[in-house]
Amino acid sequence: MTHALIVIDVQNDFCPGGALAVPEGDLIVGGINALMDTAEAVILTQDWHPAGHSSFASSHPGHAAYDMIDMSYGPQALWPDHCIQGSHGAAFHPDLNVERAQMIVRKGYRPGIDSYSAFFENDHTTATGLEGYLRTRGIDTLTLVGLATDFCVNFSAVDAARLGFDVTVRLDLCRAIDLDGSLATAKAGMKDAGVTLT
Repeated sequence: MTHALIVIDVQNDFCPGGALAVPEGDLIVGGINALMDTAEAVILTQDWHPAGHSSFASSHPGHAAYDMIDMSYGPQALWPDHCIQGSHGAAFHPDLNVERAQMIVRKGYRPGIDSYSAFFENDHTTATGLEGYLRTRGIDTLTLVGLATDFCVNFSAVDAARLGFDVTVRLDLCRAIDLDGSLATAKAGMKDAGVTLT
């Protein structure tokens, strides 16, 4: 077993009707489930924020959702309150086949730092532990799908490629927020990092 499917943040708050809905985010669930059926290993990631998280616009008086601010670790987009631990919004989409998951990586649970990537917090140094899990299982080839293409999928794919994994992103099984051109920027960055986009 050398290949894993990594399903990024297919959670209620990122689907239509959610607090940070990605357009058509729910339309990829069936295709992801079908891909799981052929995958050697399946890993899910889950945004898992405490209430009052530092990435929430509500934690910064005078700022609105989608504003950019500077945090100690660099630029940070501010988001609507979303994926709060234990909430309906943080739960996986009800149609997602979570039974196939061999591991669930929760991220963004540290109050003072956001985490887009499945591998590192947004300081790019604090590890989630996913790399070690993959290495100890001998997995070196990854396919990424999920939400959102230009944020958590993008950061996860770029980090994985920089760590030496062979990475493919299935764009047909992702959806984007596309905030001020972020999708085009993300695609270019993934290609530059050596990620295969299909």
